Amino acid sequence: VQLQASGGGLVQAGDSLKLSCAASGRTFDRNGVGWFRQAPGKEREFVAGRAWTNTMTQYADFVKGRFTISRDNGKNMWWLRVNSLKPEDTAVYYCAASDSSYYGARATNYKYWGQGTQVTVSS
Repeated sequence: VQLQASGGGLVQAGDSLKLSCAASGRTFDRNGVGWFRQAPGKEREFVAGRAWTNTMTQYADFVKGRFTISRDNGKNMWWLRVNSLKPEDTAVYYCAASDSSYYGARATNYKYWGQGTQVTVSS
């Protein structure tokens, strides 16, 4: 099983990006998926999660409506749209999938992880 995250880059404050996660080796159409991030010198933190039903989501408080998680079960992919980026959003962003319906903030409940994609926001 592999998760491939992509879409990061170097952008300016206020810009937007769309991060992608492509899964292979198994399907996750009955599993929760999510995004986490880790900034230099900080612990990995939850960003967003989405249920397999594609109707329920969770977001970290710092998102404040700027980020949107979406998924396409038929394509075995999910995305994180990040708008109004700030320098403090600079981090490596990881996609993750649970082995259950879980889509919350606890990283230990996710079994599969992508390699991460770097997002750097300049001021």
